[in-house]
Amino acid sequence: DLTLEVLSDFGVSYYREGYRYFQLPGGQCYLPQDYAIEADASSASYFWAAAALTGGRVTITNLSLESSQGDAAFPEVLGRMGCAIESTPAGLTVQGGSLRGVEVDMATMPDLVPTLAVLAAFAAGDTIITGVAHLRHKESDRLQAVAAELGKLGVSVRETADGLIIQGGEPHGAAIDTHQDHRLAMSFAVAGLKAPGMMILDPDCVAKSFPDFWQFFDRL
Repeated sequence: DLTLEVLSDFGVSYYREGYRYFQLPGGQCYLPQDYAIEADASSASYFWAAAALTGGRVTITNLSLESSQGDAAFPEVLGRMGCAIESTPAGLTVQGGSLRGVEVDMATMPDLVPTLAVLAAFAAGDTIITGVAHLRHKESDRLQAVAAELGKLGVSVRETADGLIIQGGEPHGAAIDTHQDHRLAMSFAVAGLKAPGMMILDPDCVAKSFPDFWQFFDRL
C-alpha cells in the first residue's frame, strides 16, 4: 500500500485487485514535485507510549491516523487503553490517562508488540495480544524475549501460540537484556519512566533503526 501510494503521488498509474494482482503499464514517467515525507510511526510509538504511561502529552508532527503506515494505528490502541487521541494538521497527539488492559490483534503492526507489552505491564487488568506468531522470527524470538524481560520486572506473562497474555500490576526495575533487538531496548526504556532502577544492557543496538534514540528520549 505504501509503495503504490508513493507511485501514485509521483504520477504513476496502476491497476490492482486487492493483494492478489497488480499491473503497472510500462512507458510511464515519474513527475517531479515537492514531497513531504511522513514521520516514521514505528519510531514515534515509543514517545506516544511515554505519554501514555506518564499521563503526559506527546505530538508527532507530519503524521495522521489516515497514514498508510500500519503502525500509525497504534494511537487507536492507546485510545482503547484509556488515552485521549487527537489528529490535527499539527500532528498526531496522545494524552496519557489511566491505562486498562485490552484484547488486540496486532498482525498489522507486529513491531509494536514490545511497546504495547510494556504498557500492558502497568495497565489494570489483562492484555491479550494475538496475531503475531511470526514475531518468533525477528531479530530475536520477540514473544519469548518480551515475556522473559517482563518477568524480570515481576510481571505475570504467558506466551501463547500467536501472542502474549499480560497481567498488569506494579513492575519494578531490573537490568534488561535486549537480545540484540533494537525494539526491545526502546520499549523497555519507556518502562524506566515509571519503574525506578531500570537498566538497558547493550543500548547501542538501537542503531539499526534509530541511532539517536537516546538523545531524543532524554529530551522528554
